[in-house]
Amino acid sequence: MALRVVGIDPGTKSFDVFGLEDEEVLVDASIPSEEIASNPRILADMLHSLEPLDLVVGPSGYGIPLKHISEISDRDLFYMTLVRPDERDIPVLVGLARVVKELRKHKFNTYFIPGVAHLPTVPPHRKVNAIDLGTADKLCVAALAIHDYAKRHGLSYRDVSILVVEVGYGYNAVMAVDHGVIVDGVGGTRAGPGFLTAGGLDGEVAYLLGSLRKEMLFKGGVKSIIGRDLAPEDLHKLAQSSEAAKIAWNAFVEGIEKTVWSLIPVMSRIDAIQLSGRLSRVEPIYNELSRRLSRLAPVERIKGFGAKSKEAAQGAALIANGLAGGPAKELVELLRIRESGGTVLDYVFIENLKERMASDGG
Repeated sequence: MALRVVGIDPGTKSFDVFGLEDEEVLVDASIPSEEIASNPRILADMLHSLEPLDLVVGPSGYGIPLKHISEISDRDLFYMTLVRPDERDIPVLVGLARVVKELRKHKFNTYFIPGVAHLPTVPPHRKVNAIDLGTADKLCVAALAIHDYAKRHGLSYRDVSILVVEVGYGYNAVMAVDHGVIVDGVGGTRAGPGFLTAGGLDGEVAYLLGSLRKEMLFKGGVKSIIGRDLAPEDLHKLAQSSEAAKIAWNAFVEGIEKTVWSLIPVMSRIDAIQLSGRLSRVEPIYNELSRRLSRLAPVERIKGFGAKSKEAAQGAALIANGLAGGPAKELVELLRIRESGGTVLDYVFIENLKERMASDGG
C-alpha cells in the first residue's frame, strides 16, 4: 500500500504544506503565516481532507529531538519558539505554537523533528555558544538537497558532499553535508545579513541595545538598510540608483558568500553548492550568488519534486516518508534523526542561560 505523508514548513512569510503518496505529489499548498496565526484550524482541516495519512512532520521551529505529538509539552513548545516568558506576541511564532496546540486535538500521526544542533553528526565543539546551526526547516532543506543531488547524479547518499545554501525571505543559512551527513551549519541569526534579519549581531551592538527583544531578530537586514518596504525582486534594480540599496545588495550577497567560505574547514571535499529558498528564485540574486560561489564549486538549484511549495516543506515530506518506513528510510537513518538529542542551549556557556530559562519557566 502506498504511503501518504505530509510535511509542514512554518516560514516567515507562509506556511507551506507538501505531501507525497510514495513519490507522487499529494498536496502542494502555501498559506500566509498571518492566516495560520489567526486561524490554525485551516491547517487541521487541510490535513483532514487528505486522510488517510500515515505520518505528518509538523512545524518544528528551532527543533527538538524527534518526538510524537502526544508527548509534546509546554517545555517543548518553548524550545521550538525560544520566546521568553515576557514576550508572547511574535506573529510567526505565535502561529507555530497555535498550530501545535491545534494539532494536539486531532489524531494525525504527527512528529516534530530536530534542528541541526540536535544531531549527533555535528561535533560538540561546533555547537559552543550557538543555537542556530540551522533550524528544523533547514534540516529539511538539507535532506531534500542530499536526496536531489544523489538522484540527479546517480550517487548513493554517502557519496554526497555539498554545501546547502538557503536564501529565505527572512533568514539565510548554510549547512555542510560531508559524505551524506550534516557536520555543521550557520543559521540565519548567525549568518550574514538577510532580507529581514541583521544576521550575526556584533556583541557590542547587542550590549548597547540593552534588552534584546525577539522582534529585533527580524530587523537590521536589507529592508532596514534601505529604510522602506520593497519586494526582493526589486532589490537588484534599486541598487543601480540608490546608495542605500547598493549597500544592502552588497552586504546581502557578500554575507552569504563569506558564510559559505567559513564552512570550508569542516568539509573533506565539496562537490557542489546547492541553492534553495524563495530569494534563490529571484534571477539577479541567483546569478550573482552563482557567479561568486562557482569559484569554490559548481552551483546548482535544488530541483526537488518540481513543486511550488518551498524546499523545506518538500524535505519535511521526504523525512516523513523515511520515518514511516518508506524509500527515504535510508536517508533518515543516515542523518541519524532518530538519535537526535539534547537542547539548543546545552553548549551555551554564557550567564548560565540554560538554567535561567528553566527557572523562568521557559
